[in-house]
Amino acid sequence: MSKFDRLWTIEDVSDYLGIPVKTLYDWRTRGYGPVGKRVGKYVRYRAADVVAWFESLETGAA
Repeated sequence: MSKFDRLWTIEDVSDYLGIPVKTLYDWRTRGYGPVGKRVGKYVRYRAADVVAWFESLETGAA
């Protein structure tokens, strides 16, 4: 990997979590889910932030 880690798109996060892109957009409007940042009209995520958010979820909560 280069010295800069590639930022994840919302589609990347959707694939990683196994949920629809629409769900991620819905979560963003409610202030839930992994932290993403706007880059112009796009939303980008750091992979480590997504993994950390997932790991912070309670086990057996579903």
